[in-house]
Amino acid sequence: MASLRDIKKRIEATRKTSQITKAMNMVSASKLRKVERKFKAFQPIKGKVKSILEQVLSTNADYTHPLMLAREIKRVGYILVTSDRGLAGPYNNQIIKYFENLIKEDNRDFIVGTIGYKAYSYCKRKQYPLLNAESINSRDDIKFIDFQAMSRAFIKLYLDRQVDKIVIIFSDYINTITQMVRSEVLLPITDLIENKQMVDKYLFEPSTEEVIDKLLPIYLENTLYGIILDAKTAEHASRMNAMKNATDNAKDIIRKQNLIYNRARQAEITIELTDIIGGANAVN
Repeated sequence: MASLRDIKKRIEATRKTSQITKAMNMVSASKLRKVERKFKAFQPIKGKVKSILEQVLSTNADYTHPLMLAREIKRVGYILVTSDRGLAGPYNNQIIKYFENLIKEDNRDFIVGTIGYKAYSYCKRKQYPLLNAESINSRDDIKFIDFQAMSRAFIKLYLDRQVDKIVIIFSDYINTITQMVRSEVLLPITDLIENKQMVDKYLFEPSTEEVIDKLLPIYLENTLYGIILDAKTAEHASRMNAMKNATDNAKDIIRKQNLIYNRARQAEITIELTDIIGGANAVN
């Protein structure tokens, strides 16, 4: 049985750990509220770009852009979105496991672009073909410039027919308790529908083809940016829950260790009293 000193040290170490996890929980909760507001505020912008693009496409139904044309899939490009740091519960492991199952089921040649150090280090260790030569950080203050080079590189690969499909894998934020890993096809673009409005009465300068050529990459980057905001929101929610669970577990351990400490202390007192009474009886 551990000594009273060892039990007391264990209680103190666990109490300090619980203070750290509680602070991390509060930090994650603050970051979650901030990025959630940013994610919700971005949705109208994304919807407006999509609406404009659909209206322009409806004016020229015969025009087909290469980014919207599906073709035989020989090679797939994957974008894997994880976090830079751990301590986020099952967040990163679930994404990587989903990705592994996907490439096993698909059984096609592929290339991976990673956002977040955890995905990069994993793919590097597994020696998967990587698009990015170094890790693209998934910082809390997300900017377009962070992943713009990757999105443009994948668009070029698609246009050059080096990949025939681009899929992004990320954790979708549903609420603070629930996050679900899912995949979404970025290319070819198939979620645009013809918006039958009276835009055919307008004259476009430059031509509708040039407008579409400019708008499609913008729409694609907006879609990717929205997904990364979604993933970042899910990351903070997962880390907040993980730190709350760790704090609760630490409190349970402290409570149990206090019981053990009190029992051990009581046992020592009982032994000392027994020795004193036994000595007194021996003297008498």
